[in-house]
Amino acid sequence: MDIAKLYSPKYATARHRFREMAANANARLERYPVNIEGREHDSLTIDVAIIGCPDPSWSVVLSSGIHGIEGFFGSAIQCAWLAQVAAKGLNPEDGNIVLIHAVNPYGFASLRRTNEHNVDLNRNFLMSDKDYHGAPDGYESLNSFLNPSSPSSLEPFRLKVLWKLWRMGLPTLKNLIAGGQYEFPRGLFFGGHGREQSTQIIQDNIERWIVGAGDIVHLDFHSGLGQYGEYKLLLVESKNSPEIQWSRDTFGPEYVELLANAEGTAYTASGIMGDWIARNLRGRNYRFVGAEFGTYSIIRVLRALRAENRVHFFCSPSDARYKSAKAELLECFCPANNQWRETVLEGGLGLIEKAIGSLM
Repeated sequence: MDIAKLYSPKYATARHRFREMAANANARLERYPVNIEGREHDSLTIDVAIIGCPDPSWSVVLSSGIHGIEGFFGSAIQCAWLAQVAAKGLNPEDGNIVLIHAVNPYGFASLRRTNEHNVDLNRNFLMSDKDYHGAPDGYESLNSFLNPSSPSSLEPFRLKVLWKLWRMGLPTLKNLIAGGQYEFPRGLFFGGHGREQSTQIIQDNIERWIVGAGDIVHLDFHSGLGQYGEYKLLLVESKNSPEIQWSRDTFGPEYVELLANAEGTAYTASGIMGDWIARNLRGRNYRFVGAEFGTYSIIRVLRALRAENRVHFFCSPSDARYKSAKAELLECFCPANNQWRETVLEGGLGLIEKAIGSLM
């Protein structure tokens, strides 16, 4: 299929294509509005397509766009898979496949990683309402650097980051910045002060989507970290979990990392969607895999996140700095290069095939 028809130019196009391709694949479709003041009702939705039997013994969940702007790439993989199903057919007799499109539709539509409240939704899935407070030790000391309280200006950003890396080391700095904080609402990686709409939709419906399935594999598609065009599979399990070997056997040991391994691609984070689901699907064999596809250097990606967050709060949409920051953020999470786009599509489709094959 034409790659241009998989990578959509905007959220509304991606949503339309997902629904159309899901219908062509004979999927059952559901939609969940995310209501935002000032926006037309139903203009932003989480769309869910389900293929398979009504009483599955196993389920594969494919989610995209929990970090809004990453939805461009995640939606393309989901649409490519649906196009394959429409062309070749798939009707598992004892399982189902659940595709959750645009977990963060506001961020997708607005070219933001976060939602309408500046919340990183993958830091918002905490176990208790009492947990939405605090920040990693040392985050406050970095707040003025990470979250400047003025419009963008010329500065030696790279030198500042390199100095902090030299002083603190990459593993410590990654965990400190990206692990999730609940004290600075305008800051990067803000996890919120309570459960967000998208979070509640997932929590309220995940068990119904997978029905009675006892074996579940969940692939959550992400981009931005790691080597350009390559992927790592990040697991929420502890290092002693027997599920780690299953993931290595299924997907290949060279691709598998623990989220808690800050020496590699990942970092320790709180409020992750897969961790919440794993803790709440009691009596199920649930395996969560964060599929992270690399783009540019971690310094470039951090710079893009910081710049976009800055213009979001301090510049108007007509400002050239606003437009430039949005374009750079999109490039950092969904590069325009066709080779990158084709490579990650191939990788994503291969992962889906392996996930389904492990259960059929």
